[in-house]
Amino acid sequence: MKLSDIKELLGCDVLCDCAEDDPEITLCMSSDMMSDVLAFASPGAILVTGLTNAQSVRTADFADAAGIVYLRGKRPEPPTVELARRLSIPLFCTDLGMFDACGRLHAAGCRGAC
Repeated sequence: MKLSDIKELLGCDVLCDCAEDDPEITLCMSSDMMSDVLAFASPGAILVTGLTNAQSVRTADFADAAGIVYLRGKRPEPPTVELARRLSIPLFCTDLGMFDACGRLHAAGCRGAC
């Protein structure tokens, strides 16, 4: 599915839409532990997390993630959004929890990245 499909599927608000194209997403990494994301990273996966600090953006950058979906209506502070903009990492926010967000992604064809 395309990144734009994920926005629709999860009912996301766009915080930073800086993708140069609309990449195909087939993998999902979901964790609030950035060490797990780094240990099991798969380039091009979408990162689903409730962690909204700058470390989530830096981890997504290092893991070559296609974007980040923040959960439970959480929103990062403006400096974190600006960091994502500088690193060209799309950021989205959904009111869904991790179970429901990942369940929808799985039902739509995304596989786990680990």
